[in-house]
Amino acid sequence: MENTDIQIREAGPADAALIADVARRTFIDSFAQYNTAENMRIFLEEQFPREKQMAEVGAPGRIFLLAYVEGEPAGYASLRVSEPPHGLEGLHAIEIVQLYSEQRMIGKGVGPALMRACLDVAKERGFDWVWLGVWEHNHRAQAFYCKWGFERFGEHIFFVGLDAQTDWWMRRKLM
Repeated sequence: MENTDIQIREAGPADAALIADVARRTFIDSFAQYNTAENMRIFLEEQFPREKQMAEVGAPGRIFLLAYVEGEPAGYASLRVSEPPHGLEGLHAIEIVQLYSEQRMIGKGVGPALMRACLDVAKERGFDWVWLGVWEHNHRAQAFYCKWGFERFGEHIFFVGLDAQTDWWMRRKLM
């Protein structure tokens, strides 16, 4: 059942601790069951530490969006201006780095609301393309992105701790 009472706003430095906590919690909820405890510990401590997440909120080239349902944090998304991968070179593209819903909010329309907001922000800021990476075994997320018009155009290795995993790159042209 989709919830039409979802508020989304751009996050700023004052939201850094909230973003970091939601980011870590949703990553654990999404991927702990597929990774060893040691690889999750390494990832969270070395690759995804709370302090690093906090420092990225408000940093140049980063955009964070927070979703709320009935005043309660329900998820977040982040975008990053960076050099796009092979297949998008020379195009004005922005990456959707993260798009996560709190576990208890899945099915309430938070993901679609965040995706719409990401696409709107990208378009408003003059980008022609959006792209993202998604784990090759995350079929639910892949189906979600395909529904939004994304297509696979490449892949890269993403480490969770010491485990090299394959992420698919997906892209969508903004109309």
